[in-house]
Amino acid sequence: MLSYRRRSASTAGLMNFSVLLPATLLTLSCFAYIFWPQHGTSHAVEKTRLDYLRERKEVIYENLRDLNFEYRAGKYPDDDFQRQRELLEGEAATVMTEMDSLEV
Repeated sequence: MLSYRRRSASTAGLMNFSVLLPATLLTLSCFAYIFWPQHGTSHAVEKTRLDYLRERKEVIYENLRDLNFEYRAGKYPDDDFQRQRELLEGEAATVMTEMDSLEV
């Protein structure tokens, strides 16, 4: 009976080791994967003022299309539509003027 207890105690220790070792290895490999420095990452492209203005122009045009669609759907009264449209067209004109000055 004594030998049975010794055997079960050593088996329990072996079982704990066989569970802890893979768990520890998995945890370490997850941390290594997450925090390992990446040397092959691509560098962010710096945007010029002209690139920013082109993106802004596209956003303004998209907003104008949305405004026209919502006006035709009856969501905007005439006064609000005209005021919003004038603001967006003025902003588009400012952006286009600055783009022209930078392209020269």
